[in-house]
Amino acid sequence: MSNKDNTIISLDMGSTNVRAAAAQINTEGEVQILGVTGVKSRGIRRGSVIDIEEASMAVSEVINKLEGMIDCRVQDIILGIGGTEIKLQKTKGVVAIGRANGTVEEEDIQRVLEAARNAAMPINSEIVHSIAKNYKLDDQGEIRNPLGLKGIRLEADVLTIEDSSTHIGNLAKSVGHYVNIDEMAVDSIAAASVVLDKSQKELGVAIIDIGGGTTSITIYEEGELTYISVLPIGAGHITNDIAIGLRTSIDVAERIKLEYGSAFPDEVNKRDIIELSDIDIKEEGAVLRHHVAEIIEARLIEIFEMIHDHLKTIGKAGLLPAGVVLIGGGSELPGIVSFAKNILGLPAKTGYPTNVTGVLDKIDSPSFSTVVGLLVNSYNNALRNKNHHKYTQFFSSDKINIKKIGGKIKRWTDNFLP
Repeated sequence: MSNKDNTIISLDMGSTNVRAAAAQINTEGEVQILGVTGVKSRGIRRGSVIDIEEASMAVSEVINKLEGMIDCRVQDIILGIGGTEIKLQKTKGVVAIGRANGTVEEEDIQRVLEAARNAAMPINSEIVHSIAKNYKLDDQGEIRNPLGLKGIRLEADVLTIEDSSTHIGNLAKSVGHYVNIDEMAVDSIAAASVVLDKSQKELGVAIIDIGGGTTSITIYEEGELTYISVLPIGAGHITNDIAIGLRTSIDVAERIKLEYGSAFPDEVNKRDIIELSDIDIKEEGAVLRHHVAEIIEARLIEIFEMIHDHLKTIGKAGLLPAGVVLIGGGSELPGIVSFAKNILGLPAKTGYPTNVTGVLDKIDSPSFSTVVGLLVNSYNNALRNKNHHKYTQFFSSDKINIKKIGGKIKRWTDNFLP
């Protein structure tokens, strides 16, 4: 079964919020957003499911909300994968050319990519993405596309992104009661489809996705993904710190953070007072806004120093010309862009979903970058493979049936280099 009228659906299960989005491909070949929605997350901590029943309830709630918005029964989804167990590794595949005349055909390319995937297959992990970096045919290296060339031995250098089988299995169980998972993609890789442009990827750029329970660092250089790491700390830790420091509930602390928070205590008037009853009538007393900013600053220093240490370890501290792009709910904190510039010593800006049409006012937020990116990433994968005859059966009249092609592509590779 598939969604009505070729509608594609994405689901982003974060530690703080579960978000869903729906889109169609319009006649101009653009991703048109039909609706986006979200609910508070339950049963998820640091990107991992800790209570399947609770997580399932959140999924049911967000799917029901989305169905009401788009008047369509959701059956197939593209699922975003996050969490701290995501790993990137390089692998190699080698095969002999099948035809007697030595001409490389599509079947040979698929076999060498599959060989690379099998060589990389880790214990207790699953490959979510495999990206062909380049090929070698006999002694000729640095080949971007070997199709039609002649040789005896074909090699492929492939980048794989893996995640824990347990993590993926628990996410699948949480979702599987209500919908079918048609595709999976790593959150930050999907987000790159809508927050980065070609020049940024060429120059060197890092996406910093500050979620509720995790912060991911994803780097692109010379147009290609080169690094990904997920830290077990996020904006939810700031909320927890405020709740403890002010002795308030988590819900009140979250509102204080977003409505009155600042990353720079020195810029806050030390006499400014926040009346807690203005936020929740059940609360009593008042707190200094300056004190809230001090709590936020302390945790942000920890988060961005961890990011800086990671960049330093891989030799990229201060060496990404296009700087960093901040996404995720945590990136909406007032002053965080300046904070990132100061600690990382790099240009910084907030990333918003682009290259889509439709309900733009609903997605004009960095927190929706991932769920929208999942839709665009899936469509881009289909377009990249359109000229490969294995997939032509899924296209008709230049219109892409994204739901039929999605799973087929994932079986092989996310990116055939042009």
